[in-house]
Amino acid sequence: MNTWNYTNEPDDFILMGLTDSKEVQLVLSVLFLLIYLVTVLGNTGMILIICLDAQLHIPMYFFLTHLSFLDLSYSTIVTPKTLENMLTSTKTISFMGCFTQMYFFVLLAGAECFILTSMAIDRFVAICNPLHYPVLMSTKHCHALLFGSYMIGAVDSCVYVLCMSTLNFCNSNIIHHFFCDTSPVLILSCNDTYDIEIIIFIFAGSTLLVSFITVSASYVSIFSTILKLSSTSGKQKAFSTCASHLLGVTIFYGTMIFTYLKPSKSYSLGKDQVASVFYTIVIPMLNPLIYSLRNKEVKSSLIRVIEKMKGSK
Repeated sequence: MNTWNYTNEPDDFILMGLTDSKEVQLVLSVLFLLIYLVTVLGNTGMILIICLDAQLHIPMYFFLTHLSFLDLSYSTIVTPKTLENMLTSTKTISFMGCFTQMYFFVLLAGAECFILTSMAIDRFVAICNPLHYPVLMSTKHCHALLFGSYMIGAVDSCVYVLCMSTLNFCNSNIIHHFFCDTSPVLILSCNDTYDIEIIIFIFAGSTLLVSFITVSASYVSIFSTILKLSSTSGKQKAFSTCASHLLGVTIFYGTMIFTYLKPSKSYSLGKDQVASVFYTIVIPMLNPLIYSLRNKEVKSSLIRVIEKMKGSK
């Protein structure tokens, strides 16, 4: 039986993808390509609109710019390789390529957790402590939150990859998934993975739960404050500023918690692949749509940018 070890000459893994049916693969490849194009256009467009319109140079849209960058980045890490595997007979990914994909995916997903947390904190301060907003959400504090988000993602990804690189892979080199995620790679190891699973669970659980609890606590305070408002129009305005973010947070955390806060032995091929498709391919497309279609400021900004472009001709 062959052994694949990180310290030896790298061998290829085989990504089995979502299905063996060529007809279904063709349909899915077209669908994923369309989703990816919308993801690229939507997130790039969101970044450009926010950068070009000075009226959107405020903390909420500062974080939204980076959310779009993260969505665009981790979709790009997964989707093109998935499309290549679906459209060609080559389904391999190099050992180094697999771990590189895993590293950047964990980094970007971890950073996104805390970018979403930063956005929730921004809404909490804006609604619950509006008089202190300029001080609490200053440029310095926003950059500190951003730096912390990327650092937490980087630490998580280093821990994941360092732990996984100590394993021997002698059971198989066939990954029953469409990208190099931790659970389907762990089950290929012939080592006892209990300690590594515990370490990954602690880091993944800490990242998700700390972020989720902070977001939840922020919105409990926000809704409590909104309900105390006497003005109906004031309540509607306050709810509208939070609705988009709350929807995006619910979708993201729901799929992430379902997938990662459980042992690898409970990995379910069908259920986990559906969840993975959702948070790696679909959510990056949905976020710019959620934040633009439900946001009057973004719509107004798009109109202003288009008018400026027409006027400059």
